[in-house]
Amino acid sequence: MTATLVQDLLALASGSLVGFTLGLVGGGGSILAVPLLIYLVGVTNPHIAIGTSAMAVAVNAAASLIIHARAGTVKWRCASVFTLAGAAGAFGGSTLGRMIDPNHLLAAFAVLMIIIGAIMLRNRDEEGMPDVRLSRENLPRLVVLGLASGVLSGFFGIGGGFLIVPALIYATGMPVRYAIGSSLVAVTAFGLTTSLNYAAAGLVDLRLAALFIAGGIAGSLIGARATKALAMRKGALNSAFAVLIFLVAAYMLAKSLGLSAS
Repeated sequence: MTATLVQDLLALASGSLVGFTLGLVGGGGSILAVPLLIYLVGVTNPHIAIGTSAMAVAVNAAASLIIHARAGTVKWRCASVFTLAGAAGAFGGSTLGRMIDPNHLLAAFAVLMIIIGAIMLRNRDEEGMPDVRLSRENLPRLVVLGLASGVLSGFFGIGGGFLIVPALIYATGMPVRYAIGSSLVAVTAFGLTTSLNYAAAGLVDLRLAALFIAGGIAGSLIGARATKALAMRKGALNSAFAVLIFLVAAYMLAKSLGLSAS
């Protein structure tokens, strides 16, 4: 078995794992894409890992968006304003991220993972205003929060759903189910903006991205089915996944700081 074939199989398996966790716990799974590409698949350049994962996240988010759009859980006008502001932020964030030393970038990424894990431990409630619309009151908040979310998403090459969902809820008061559906518009656009910016600099591995996407689609279907069977244990699943994120973040932080010191 050649080294390339092994890498391809690991990329496929990594994509499946990310897709499975997204389908199972409903968010946060894409944060594992970069560490999996670096530490399991063997991508040596963190910038290429970020650009490649951003492309995979964008495609998988677009597929999920179609499902939510058919279910009527996307607030298109609010999502569009948020996304347009965020796309500009994602371009700026991804441009800045490309200029940061890879080891420092990984250390910052690990810290972000710890924050995500803490957010996932919090329970989401379903209260909100399902008939919310774009208005003069929520427009400024959508623009500011969209821009900020886009910058972080682009800088770290992540989908950013864990940031976008609460931002949409805060900006508009929409229920979480609508925020999740609407967030996918932004996740798709942010990932596409970031990946194109990285691709322009030759920092996207299209072969690995395609394998990651294929694995992600298969994994998400399995995860979506599993979550129905484990619906009563959703809180425990979120907690377990948060612990996994903490462990991976600790490993990344130790590795990146060790490399920086060498």
